[in-house]
Amino acid sequence: MLAVDLVILTLRDARLHVLLVERGIEPYSGALALPGGFLADAHEDIEEAARRELSEEAGLVDVHLEMLGVYGRPGRDPRGRVVSVAYLAIAPSLPEPIAGTDAASACWMRVDDVLSTQVDLAFDHRHIVGDGVERARAKLEQTALATAFCAETFTISDLQQVYEAVWGVRLDPRNFYRKVQNARGFIVAAGPMRRTENGRPARLFKAGPARTLYPPMVRSAQASAEDAGEAAAPVTAQGGQQT
Repeated sequence: MLAVDLVILTLRDARLHVLLVERGIEPYSGALALPGGFLADAHEDIEEAARRELSEEAGLVDVHLEMLGVYGRPGRDPRGRVVSVAYLAIAPSLPEPIAGTDAASACWMRVDDVLSTQVDLAFDHRHIVGDGVERARAKLEQTALATAFCAETFTISDLQQVYEAVWGVRLDPRNFYRKVQNARGFIVAAGPMRRTENGRPARLFKAGPARTLYPPMVRSAQASAEDAGEAAAPVTAQGGQQT
């Protein structure tokens, strides 16, 4: 049997959230799970099935999906040998979901709660969520995706909040500034300054032409050690990101 599952990620209140539904049917009736289900028939395209399930179970349409992986471990589904093709979507400002068909309800839930086992998920969906979150974190390293979560114009601090929310870490502002500025075409200046909450003026930027970041915004342990060393050294100019 072939099924689809969907990992839909968005930022809400500066926190990374994943879309979950409450199952209205067995198995795991009443449990939280990723939106998804079986193909309607032998003629339905797999991605079309994913989009149909997303619309039926959460009322979301026009969301860009990319394939995340294939999950087929024996015993993952009590109904028999079920192979699931998982899709990932990462988008800003997604609306409140509307449950339908075999979902009793739908909601956005903080990713850190889901991955810390505070929330029980049906099937192997916690593992799939973990893979989706790791893919999102990697995309922030290699692409300009983070700017999609900001307003049309934004400050470096706004952009840093996106990285901190998705990566689940605190970043050093000086190091972050430097690395953002070093990533060619990532952001460009956008007009007058904006006063921050503490009253200080902050430069405004907008998304640049680059889609792939070079150098990438790495978050490896080696980069963290290097940045920690840079942060400890005397600072003569504003810097960038501690990863």
